[in-house]
Order: sequence, then C-alpha cells, then structure tokens
Amino acid sequence: MTNWVLLGIMFLAANLPWFSDKLFYIVPLKSIDSTKNLAWCLLELIILYFLVGALAVYAEQATFGQVAPQGWEFYAVTSFLFLVFAFPGFVYKVLWKRTI
Repeated sequence: MTNWVLLGIMFLAANLPWFSDKLFYIVPLKSIDSTKNLAWCLLELIILYFLVGALAVYAEQATFGQVAPQGWEFYAVTSFLFLVFAFPGFVYKVLWKRTI
C-alpha cells in the first residue's frame, strides 16, 4: 500500500507547479503579466522531485528499518517518471490554449 501512496504523492507533487501562479503556492511572484513562466515551474519541479525523494527515503526507513542502496539507473528512472507524471499539468499550463 505504501508504494501506491508514494506514487500518488509523486503524481500530485509533479503537477503542483503548473496549477498556480505563486511559487510553491505561497510566494506571489512580481512579474509583468502576473503569470509564472516555464523556468519557475521547472525549478519547482526539480525541488519537489527531491522533496518527494526524501519522503520516500523516510518511508523506506520507517517501513523496513533500512534504506537500500541505489545506483544511477534508479535516479534516472524516477526522474523521468516524475517528468511523465508532470505532463498533464504541463499540457494544462503551456499547451492548452484557452479561448476565454
């Protein structure tokens, strides 16, 4: 069950940067058009990846009592999975042209 919860948290965290014009839903940005640009979203995405990774390490330590060592392949797969999970939010923010 823990794996599904972590994947759900990962999906939610990957989409958070795209649905608000505030930095981490807290800090309003001072910009000309009052919208958060792509660079801020990508920076948030990277920081949230590491926060979710820290949460996963904590969950593994709390559940099993030890943390398994991981190679570069693990981090490559999880980072690209995080990017795939972020795709719906990216489509909503960048690609979906609103006609309103």
